[in-house]
Amino acid sequence: MNDSLEPSIASHPCNHTDHVSTGVPGVSLYWCDTQAEIHRIVVGDLDNNVFVLRCRETGDSVLIDAANEHDKLLEMCRVLDVRTVLETHGHWDHIGAVPAVRDAGYEVGVTQADAALLDGYDYLLEDESVIEVGKLRLHTITTPGHTPGSICFLLDGSPILFSGDTLFPGGPGTCEYGGNFDQIINSIDRRLFAALSPETHVLPGHGDATTIGAEQPLLDTWIERGW
Repeated sequence: MNDSLEPSIASHPCNHTDHVSTGVPGVSLYWCDTQAEIHRIVVGDLDNNVFVLRCRETGDSVLIDAANEHDKLLEMCRVLDVRTVLETHGHWDHIGAVPAVRDAGYEVGVTQADAALLDGYDYLLEDESVIEVGKLRLHTITTPGHTPGSICFLLDGSPILFSGDTLFPGGPGTCEYGGNFDQIINSIDRRLFAALSPETHVLPGHGDATTIGAEQPLLDTWIERGW
């Protein structure tokens, strides 16, 4: 049986019949189009979103944020042919499964500014670079503020942004734990709102998806309230 498509961010009904079912409890097919599909599982005490982006043509995948419950994530990696793991930032709730996935042979990438928060990693993610996932291309956008090394991933050719804890429905991520409010507001305004289409779906590290167009008019409200 195929995983069910969650309609919350689907721009059109999914008519594909060839989606891979992981068999992992809690995994759902979160979004798809002609080139890509996104599988999601929510793990850990803080309900972290873990996404697997899969190229529909080649089957190659990448896992975004090895947060927790490593046994489930490793099974997703195996079934969905994950080739590498990308960390949006180095907070503890997003990296709990990093040792296990590295022990299993998967390389983990993180920004230089957040690398010290991990016990180990394999390569560094840089700003304005391209990560190939089969025929897919993920563009990196550094967005410091939630942490010094927070980074987002924009899917070329599809209206998808993986925002980590930089942008949520209703505001930026907290800056309580090593962050900077002015910096995160600047990152969101200049690097996301000014650069991306309003129709871009924003897939955050916790909770529901939103769009750039839904959040952009609220920027001044966030600045006024200070969080």
